[in-house]
Amino acid sequence: FTCGEMDAWISFDFLKECFGAKSYSALEMKRGSVNLLTRNNFDISTMRQKAAEWRNPEFYTRNVWFTDKDDDQALSLRFTGEVFYDFQSPFQRVRILESYKYGKMLALDDMVMTTEHDEFHYHEMISHPAMFTLGNAKNILVIGGGDGGTVREILRHENVEHVTMVEIDGAVIDSCKEFLPKIAAAFDNPKLELIVDDGIAFLKNAKANSYDLIIVDGSDPVGPAEGLFSVEFYTNCYNALKETGILVAQGESPKFNEKAFTELNHTLKGIFGADKAPVSLFFVPTYPTGMWSFQYGIKGDLNPKKIENETMIQEFVEDKGLRYYNEGIHIGSFATPNFVKALLKKA
Repeated sequence: FTCGEMDAWISFDFLKECFGAKSYSALEMKRGSVNLLTRNNFDISTMRQKAAEWRNPEFYTRNVWFTDKDDDQALSLRFTGEVFYDFQSPFQRVRILESYKYGKMLALDDMVMTTEHDEFHYHEMISHPAMFTLGNAKNILVIGGGDGGTVREILRHENVEHVTMVEIDGAVIDSCKEFLPKIAAAFDNPKLELIVDDGIAFLKNAKANSYDLIIVDGSDPVGPAEGLFSVEFYTNCYNALKETGILVAQGESPKFNEKAFTELNHTLKGIFGADKAPVSLFFVPTYPTGMWSFQYGIKGDLNPKKIENETMIQEFVEDKGLRYYNEGIHIGSFATPNFVKALLKKA
């Protein structure tokens, strides 16, 4: 309990740290909010009888909440209290928890990375628009993507000959292989070369003109992913792409992280060209604000805003059972709201 405009979350964070809490739940109730609660009337004359008739329910649902928050907003998911994996790697805390609404979820340093029930939004959109724009991509590099969902989607395309995936944290790979096997389904594919190493260092030493497609599937620009937002890193990506190639990067939310969103777009425009850095928007319920982006860097005469063969995409979507991506979503994702256009003009 705090008074007036005091920040109750300071106390909450202090208690969480003191107790070393692995899970926690918090309810912030402003003054006067108690009046909004529904009163449960009771009759004392019937209480004994009701107690005698009480039967334990078959299942108990726990009121435990996982909260992904920053200083100004938070996303909370109620979870069962079941913790399948909890490990502090040299880079981050890796956890897999069971939520009621979204199934198992991967959390890195208290941030939701992916969940069983909405992961396809992200993984289909980071992969298929670029793959169909290229048409015949054979050699692909993925930086990050430790849950395995991105390489799973790329390897649905039969023309792919080789995928190199470089993930810095082996704990993410191991935990997802064991507890999120549907997302990590492609880790045993013979076309995949899996490297546990620093993707930033890997690209410094990559041969020029090597890859048709580079996907940067990193987390927010903190911790081990901070270097994935630098000019040097994206210059190395540009050099490693073939003369006709595409870079796709996790681009943050234009509502949640405006600074990172615009700075990344500014960086890509400076390297690839002002008209070669389009932005694709999509929606993920478990990401802050729900609206997220992928940012592109284009080499050569390619235009991801247009599709050449709608029928091919339709057949692919039906054959592979895709649940988010289709030909209409492909085109529509590059249509930006006016407030996003204004941000991109600043970049």
